[in-house]
Amino acid sequence: MARSELRPVVTLRSTAGTGFAYVTRKNRRNDPDRMVLRKFDPVAGRHVEFREAR
Repeated sequence: MARSELRPVVTLRSTAGTGFAYVTRKNRRNDPDRMVLRKFDPVAGRHVEFREAR
């Protein structure tokens, strides 16, 4: 499968300040703004918001 600029790899960084990050892909056509997802931060031990880092 060829990688394209339509689905770039993005880093989701924790807003809890722990430095933990998830790596995923997103569709720029559907989500042109920065992604914000609520996921589990194992360092903080709870669910927190993860924001897209550039």
